[in-house]
Amino acid sequence: MYSENLHVPVLAEEIITYLGLKKGMVIVDCTIGVGGHAEKILKEIGDSGYLIGIDKDEEALREAKLRLRSISDRFRLFHSNYADIDLILKEAGIRKINGALFDLGISSFQIDRPERGFSIKLDGPLDMRMDRGQEIRASDIINRCARSELADIFREYGDEHFAGRIAERIIRERRRGPIGNTTRLAQIVTGALPYRYRFRRIHPATKVFMALRIVVNKETESLRAGLAKTVSFLGRGARICVISFHSIEDRIVKNRFKEFAKSNRLKIITKKPIRPGIKEAEINPRSRSAKLRVGERI
Repeated sequence: MYSENLHVPVLAEEIITYLGLKKGMVIVDCTIGVGGHAEKILKEIGDSGYLIGIDKDEEALREAKLRLRSISDRFRLFHSNYADIDLILKEAGIRKINGALFDLGISSFQIDRPERGFSIKLDGPLDMRMDRGQEIRASDIINRCARSELADIFREYGDEHFAGRIAERIIRERRRGPIGNTTRLAQIVTGALPYRYRFRRIHPATKVFMALRIVVNKETESLRAGLAKTVSFLGRGARICVISFHSIEDRIVKNRFKEFAKSNRLKIITKKPIRPGIKEAEINPRSRSAKLRVGERI
């Protein structure tokens, strides 16, 4: 059953403003999750509008459906990757859209469920799949990849300074038996770091967990492809809003927007990313790292 406490949408008012929502618009929420942003969008576009929602997490989509159908039936949800937005819109019979949203963060709905394996603090299987139908789990990467491969993953996708040390410790520990749960991996990563780096405000395994999630779900590849395809479906003056939560995502969005602007496909609306205000950050601490970038189709 749907619960309003599942997920608090980040920068919700800013999204409504920057999308320039009006009655009758067709909007695509490329990462609909449990429908926090989509709920507000549906209310703004009214019964003459239409919302397409996409997500790889089938459980989240079920919650989103419950949330949205109490407001309107003017939506359609797709269990898919937003990198396939061209196929999705073709199936929906839509040629042009009036706006698009990407909220790239992992939701409370996923983090707070230990069986999903996203949380450092909650013990659960080392899973991290957004789409639980796919085969590769985080445990497969941790237990099968060579030291050099692990180090490259942690360095490239987590900006982890001690990538080599952590990879070496993982190789040593998995000789004792497969590493299959989040708590053990978090302990291994913490033990691999120099002592003075183990007690900082951010958990020492944060970057490793983030890197694994990105690789398991092929997030960077999907983001590059999804942004390019989405921009091609925007009507003139339509806007694309992207909320990212770490430097790797934000760098991809920033550079893609620059490429689109250089080819006269997009006008960059936000010269610098929009950040949550003090009040929002206090109410929702997980919003603190959010950055919103906005572009407008030329």
